[in-house]
Amino acid sequence: MHDDQELVAATLKGNRTAFEMIIRKYQQPLFNYIGRMVGERELALDFTQDVFLRAYACLPSYRPQFKLSTWLFKIASNLVIDFWRKKKIPTMSLDQPFEEDGDSYCLQVPDHAPSVGRSYELTELRRKVDRALARLPAALRELFVWRHINGLSYEEMAEIKGLPVGTVKNKVFQAKELIRSRLEDEI
Repeated sequence: MHDDQELVAATLKGNRTAFEMIIRKYQQPLFNYIGRMVGERELALDFTQDVFLRAYACLPSYRPQFKLSTWLFKIASNLVIDFWRKKKIPTMSLDQPFEEDGDSYCLQVPDHAPSVGRSYELTELRRKVDRALARLPAALRELFVWRHINGLSYEEMAEIKGLPVGTVKNKVFQAKELIRSRLEDEI
């Protein structure tokens, strides 16, 4: 019994193990998404737990014609949006130039043998990507994370956000281009 619909049906019949299997299956992808969106590990853990609490409470209203993953990510997205509203995160125009922090790093061709130097480079690259990602407008960052970190399809993202698929593709492309240009600026 690993099909999502079977797990939901079993959970609704009182099988706690079935819901635990749902949690095990989706905990890490949801945590990754939320962590990238809020930028705080402990807060991401709390929000991930909240997603499952809300999902459990609302499970009778879940409609099986939709993917469970899409429904869970929609709950997570709503939590993140509520967080941003409460925090009043500043927004900026995509036409506005971004401030440079002056840091520069030297990227080298990847070394296939693991070494301390290579580990450091990868850590620095990840920090640069995370910094570039954090500077994206929240709506673009969310879609980028879903597509390139959580591996959601454009159709799933469109369903979660209630947007046309073409709009989602365009926003993901915009996010990639902004990240690419910021990484090029740092080299």
